Amino acid sequence: MLYGADYNPDQWPEDVWDDDVRLMQEAGVNIVSLGIFAWSRIQPTEDAWDFAWLDAVIDKLHAGGIAVNLATATASPPPWVSKTYPETLPANESGASYWPGSRQHFAPSSPIYRRLAGELVRRLAERYVHHPAVVMWHVGNEFGCHLWMDFSDAARDAYRGWLENRYATVEALNQAWGTSFWSQRYGSFDEIFPPRLAPYSHNPSSMLDWRRFTSDMLLECYLMEREILLEAGATQPITTNFMGPFKPADYRKWAPFMDVIADDCYPDPANPNRVRDAAFQRDLARSLKPGAPWLLWEQATDAVNWRPANPGKRPGALVAETAQSIARGADGIMFFQWRQSRAGSEKFHSAMLPHAGTETRTWDAVTELGARLAALPELPTPGRDAQVALVFDWENWWAVEERDHPTEVDYLALVLEWYGAFHARGIQVDIVGPEEVDHAYDLVVAPALYLLRDEGASALARFVDDGGTLLTGPFTDIVDAHDQFRAGGFLTQLGPLLGLRFEDFGVLAGLSSGGSGVGALSADAVQAARDAASRGTVTFELDGVEQSGRLVAETVHAAGATVVAAFSSGPQAGAPALTRHRFGSGEAWYTATQPVSNGASAGGPSADALDAVVAAVVAASGVRPVVADLPAGVEAARRGDLVTLINHGDARVEIALDGTDAETGVAVERVVLDPQGVAFVSAPAATSDPATPRARATASATHS
Repeated sequence: MLYGADYNPDQWPEDVWDDDVRLMQEAGVNIVSLGIFAWSRIQPTEDAWDFAWLDAVIDKLHAGGIAVNLATATASPPPWVSKTYPETLPANESGASYWPGSRQHFAPSSPIYRRLAGELVRRLAERYVHHPAVVMWHVGNEFGCHLWMDFSDAARDAYRGWLENRYATVEALNQAWGTSFWSQRYGSFDEIFPPRLAPYSHNPSSMLDWRRFTSDMLLECYLMEREILLEAGATQPITTNFMGPFKPADYRKWAPFMDVIADDCYPDPANPNRVRDAAFQRDLARSLKPGAPWLLWEQATDAVNWRPANPGKRPGALVAETAQSIARGADGIMFFQWRQSRAGSEKFHSAMLPHAGTETRTWDAVTELGARLAALPELPTPGRDAQVALVFDWENWWAVEERDHPTEVDYLALVLEWYGAFHARGIQVDIVGPEEVDHAYDLVVAPALYLLRDEGASALARFVDDGGTLLTGPFTDIVDAHDQFRAGGFLTQLGPLLGLRFEDFGVLAGLSSGGSGVGALSADAVQAARDAASRGTVTFELDGVEQSGRLVAETVHAAGATVVAAFSSGPQAGAPALTRHRFGSGEAWYTATQPVSNGASAGGPSADALDAVVAAVVAASGVRPVVADLPAGVEAARRGDLVTLINHGDARVEIALDGTDAETGVAVERVVLDPQGVAFVSAPAATSDPATPRARATASATHS
């Protein structure tokens, strides 16, 4: 188990470095990420290089038995870059420059930035690629974290080239973007600009490509540095740090180029859904590279500094949050940062070694955690332990949240609601793209899959035909990969699978934002309209209980599907609200509204409409929880034979589980956990129940 933090010795005098190494050993640290923001120290001017201090630090760490994850230091160019090469600066929607004085003040597509960054990486690689302390390479840092989009001239030129490479001809681009609308037809690629500030909505197909381009430019920066390291002879793993469900970068397309997935996760202590949200992020990190451990590259020991209010962690939460990462596949636990900064924007951000020193609860917590991690046995490789896959797709995220739709959809929030219903029931979930759905799952949930590529639709159809259960609902199968409607309307790909014909969206409540199309209502009026829309609900009856739906009450017609529940209020009263349809060896469920969720927490089902729908589908698919009958507030996750139990509640609990305590080797039948308590139990998974629909279909296929 890797254990450590970002280390920034360039912020401190040399007489502190030896003390750092000694205290790292005391805390159980065995690796540090070094030099992430050290470009100005390594290269103080364009013609001057200073590696002596870095040589000394690396040698001290190595002598102390501490490995180095060496950063390429390209995340924050020094002031001389901006002064000498102002064309490397990014720009906002108006074309005005972002200026230095913060970080990430570079245009990712700038050839000059890439040349300067590449030279820095070459120098670092030549000097340290064979150093025995260097066991990993950290490229850049949190690509795009603060600069979500760059509208500079460098981006303009790169965007035109990217589009020409994608479409070959401008006529193909015109077709893909539907530019006959609003007289947008282009005569050449040189007529195309980034979607800078405009009087009204941009072409949604162009916005989709712009987001693809933005993600690709960030990825190109990573790949450039990776290639330099490889050319220099690097054999160590090369990666960069992701940020969970980060909208600007399509991490699913990045993942193949990461030797190991690394992720930064900062649950908000004030967020009542922090356990659910963090679990989703950790499941996403594991799912990006199936069958391999990942690394938690950053978390906080206590309070952060960037939220409006920054409460610290409650006692025991550090271990509980760390255990959640380990349970869901992490083999490395890291923090930002080792020693708390004295100056700068992050001086209030907690660290392993706080300003108050070693006689603090933070220091006690990190040293106790280090000892506990060091005592863990070798952990099993994360496997295909989940029976359920949740479809989460970046291109769909970009498209479904574009302007000028029937209603606004917060895609991530909606996905988290569905995820939460399974998390609350202790059911393990993988987070996959639609094309990644396969027969290894029993149940697939695909919320608001508005943009559905042909390959994804085919994968979902194969999955159901092969015996799986699919659950999907509103705003699914609406547009193609260019954000255009297909011939025939909506549900053209999945309609036969679902046994449905789609007629209309049936948006619930809400007010117009202004008929003139130029923002006729004030900001307060627009917000009032959104609030009204959020209050709009419809009812449907499921198993004799009246439930509520929101967003829409779609008009769908059963074309072979069985109506499980019908709307009991609103214009669609009597029409299908929830359906199921046999297709091949499996079945597909559809909900024509978004079931209202009351917000479930770990350790028991929520009494809400969304959970009621999930309960029905879980029963039909035969999906089981990791551990049955979990007390409220308890989270369970499986990693091969290792089951991790975490008590996020406020009361002591007992959980029945036969196995062996992975830390002590003692056999257990019941696990007792205090609040924030954690147990690692070796408990091999039971064999699949042959009575489940999926198992029967698989057995039938194998026999035939």
